[in-house]
Amino acid sequence: MTDAPTRAGFAALIGEPNAGKSTLLNRMVGAKVSIVTHKVQTTRTRIRGIAMAGAAQIVFVDTPGLFRPRRRLDRAMVAAAWGGAADADAVVLLIEAHRGLTEGVGAILADLAAKLPRNIPVALAINKIDRVKAEALLPLAERMNASFPFVATFMISAEKGHGVEALRDWIAGQMPAGPWLYPEDQIADLPLRMLAAETTREKLTLRLHQELPYELTVETEKWEERPDGSVRIDQLIYVARDGHKGIVLGAGGTTIKAVSMAARAEIAEFLGRPVHLFLQVKVRPGWLDEAERFREMGLDFRDGD
Repeated sequence: MTDAPTRAGFAALIGEPNAGKSTLLNRMVGAKVSIVTHKVQTTRTRIRGIAMAGAAQIVFVDTPGLFRPRRRLDRAMVAAAWGGAADADAVVLLIEAHRGLTEGVGAILADLAAKLPRNIPVALAINKIDRVKAEALLPLAERMNASFPFVATFMISAEKGHGVEALRDWIAGQMPAGPWLYPEDQIADLPLRMLAAETTREKLTLRLHQELPYELTVETEKWEERPDGSVRIDQLIYVARDGHKGIVLGAGGTTIKAVSMAARAEIAEFLGRPVHLFLQVKVRPGWLDEAERFREMGLDFRDGD
């Protein structure tokens, strides 16, 4: 900690699905607190990662990607994203350098002024700069700034870390003066039960294909601390159809075993102790329209109406 007055506040990362928000969040925090996959719409909840930058504490709200909603869950995710941004002290819009000003980015730009209070500073972060030639970046930045009055523009690679420190320092400067909101060594405010469920969902998403990952959810049903210092975690994987259960299990249970091993290893590394993970797959046809499932994901069921 420095002798400078402490600052603390909230920063929201917004953008299209797969723009790199979760990767940037994990890079800023210095640990994995948000799931990262190559598939879109994997972030469902407003995951708060906590980063220190000198005397400033930044509480990051990693919002779900902004896209055109089709289902109740989609609508609740988009509402959560805008809600997280509207409550923040600073907002960063991420776009992909190689995709530029897409139709989706254009829709976000059109909504920025309407959905955010005018006093919230909004910065532009052009991500994945290693995917394009350097001379293409300035015209893209000029085009974006002509579309919205960003207070700052950053060229970054969230995956490789380029430009991330400068962006973090800018965000830190936007945080209001005041005491820290969390202990200095805390990196996330999601309950461990939810972090464990998100880890398992990430492993499922990476192994499964097409639409199935978006029609399943994972909940931690039981968390038992054992005398030897280990923890037993029982999780339920809800799927919407009978056919999905067989896909999740895999031939001879191979898929669910691989998912369990990968999730258990990552959860154990995060917790710093042995983990006994038990997964059960349940068919629940209407889970996408159940208020309880939305609450477990940190989403407001009413926002899906």
